[in-house]
Amino acid sequence: MSYSEWFYSHGEKHKAIMDKLTRLSVDEVITYFRFDNMVKNEPDFCPLYKENKKCHDIPELNCYLCACPNFKFRDKGFSMRGDKMLFSVCNINSKEGGEFIGDDAIHQDCSKCHIPHHESYIRKIFDRDWFEIMESVC
Repeated sequence: MSYSEWFYSHGEKHKAIMDKLTRLSVDEVITYFRFDNMVKNEPDFCPLYKENKKCHDIPELNCYLCACPNFKFRDKGFSMRGDKMLFSVCNINSKEGGEFIGDDAIHQDCSKCHIPHHESYIRKIFDRDWFEIMESVC
């Protein structure tokens, strides 16, 4: 599955959840997207939920910005670095970010970055239309 395919598929799941939450306040929506609640009430949102496993090992993981607005990708790649294609980057160069370098590809490694999973960050950029936040990704 390409980045774009995953992104749009995930966006549809996010929209379906948001359509159910129209009567909730911003704070209530953000609270709804907490990991423990999502595992219980939205088990199909993330494949890791079936294993009750977090993508990031932080106590207060929030899944509203699962697809980080700072993660930029191109299915065809950005540019070549030597003999490897650069497919994804961090737009803010998070100090917790890194790179996964394969035989012929370089991908952003966000596994140690927690920025989009903190509720304070989500509140700063919250928009009920997730695609409004994410439109600059593709």
